[in-house]
Amino acid sequence: MAVSQVRLSADATPVAKAWTRIRTNLRESAGARLFEQWLKPIALIDSDDGEHIRLSLPTAFAANWVRSHYADRLVHEFRAVLPGVRSVTIETATQRVEPVVLTAASAVTAQGAPAPVVTLAAVAERPALEPRYVFDRFVVDSSNKVAFHAAKAVAAPGPVRFSPLFLHSGTGQGKTHLMHAIAHAFLDAEPNARVLYMSAERFMFEFVSALRVRDTHAFKARLRSADLLLIDDLQFIAGKDSTQEEFFHTVNEIIGAGKRLVISADRCPQALEGIDPRIVGRMAMGLVADIKAPGLELRRAILERKLGDLSDVTVPADVLEMLAARIHTNIRELEGALNRVAAYAQLTGDAIDLDFAVATLGDMLRGGQKRVTIDEIQKRVSAHFELKPLDLVSARRARAVARPRQIAMYLAKRLTTRSLPEIGRKFGGRDHSTVIHAVRRIEELRDSDREIDAAVRVLMRDLEG
Repeated sequence: MAVSQVRLSADATPVAKAWTRIRTNLRESAGARLFEQWLKPIALIDSDDGEHIRLSLPTAFAANWVRSHYADRLVHEFRAVLPGVRSVTIETATQRVEPVVLTAASAVTAQGAPAPVVTLAAVAERPALEPRYVFDRFVVDSSNKVAFHAAKAVAAPGPVRFSPLFLHSGTGQGKTHLMHAIAHAFLDAEPNARVLYMSAERFMFEFVSALRVRDTHAFKARLRSADLLLIDDLQFIAGKDSTQEEFFHTVNEIIGAGKRLVISADRCPQALEGIDPRIVGRMAMGLVADIKAPGLELRRAILERKLGDLSDVTVPADVLEMLAARIHTNIRELEGALNRVAAYAQLTGDAIDLDFAVATLGDMLRGGQKRVTIDEIQKRVSAHFELKPLDLVSARRARAVARPRQIAMYLAKRLTTRSLPEIGRKFGGRDHSTVIHAVRRIEELRDSDREIDAAVRVLMRDLEG
């Protein structure tokens, strides 16, 4: 018969006695229906090792369910009775064996041979972390330096310097990257540590699920046994009173036990609406670090780092400059734009240049583009070349005026949605063919004249950001 029940002999081991007590606790907390269906079939596999507990279930499906819902609870229960327990393995018995008699000796079958139990790998819960999100790949500048160093301090082994660490920023600016990096670094330093990472929304879902099956004990035990707990996007539990109550007590337990807690949100604690003031107070007691919107230099550096990950792709500097200038609020969108340009080029076989990038990204660029007017272009160009704005719309044809006028027309074509005739009218009523000539001439000069190219770059940067 399959391993399913425990028979105690007179000289039963401490682990077997503990298991009998734990089964009674599980029956009381889980309720008769859930216990009979999922927990009663669990069998203890006898072993001389009191640190590593092995449990068995008759089917892989049942084993997976218990791992998902009760792995942490089982560890907590065993440690409450036997503090020396280090792990609990949930296995699948795939061969028919005799019942296990739990004594100090090894388990044996009726024939005297060791009971053959074929197992799946032991399951030690680990968060699903993005491999790319590590500290070495986080590009640092003044906008995120405090958050970066605080994250490294939390991940470092040894005494906890502060808890909680509260990270806040707008969407796509690096909070999640830092949280994954903290988990990676902490697990590298402490491989046996218990690390839990979840969104606040997931926290709420699991808590509500535990309420429905009347088993909040397992949920609480799982979270509060973590050595490092990371909760992302705290704002999603705003207005959820019962969830916030449980969250507050979890936070207290983690901090009170001297463990590490990292929370993120889209704004600072005091600006979170619908969040219990007690939670806000707890968050403010730790270290609050914000991540500001990335500046132009940081956006350039991020694109260069990302480009290093793209094999066999050549992206000209002016395309990177354009992406960094136009997509300025969200790092994810910035990286996504580069990925899209590279993918389209590989699919079509076209070389990447400014025109290709603009045509490929279309609405993405327009959505992130600052609205630039022709009047603003004329003012910036005339100031750069020390002219009067009226000079650009005059009939003067001297090179000192004509070349800046052509640059202004080129920028108007690049940075606005105005038609060629409209641009011509804004430059003293000139014909659209004059605008076409100006655009082509500046494109040629940018390839051959470094001063013209540098001037255009400076003006584009000033106008776009």
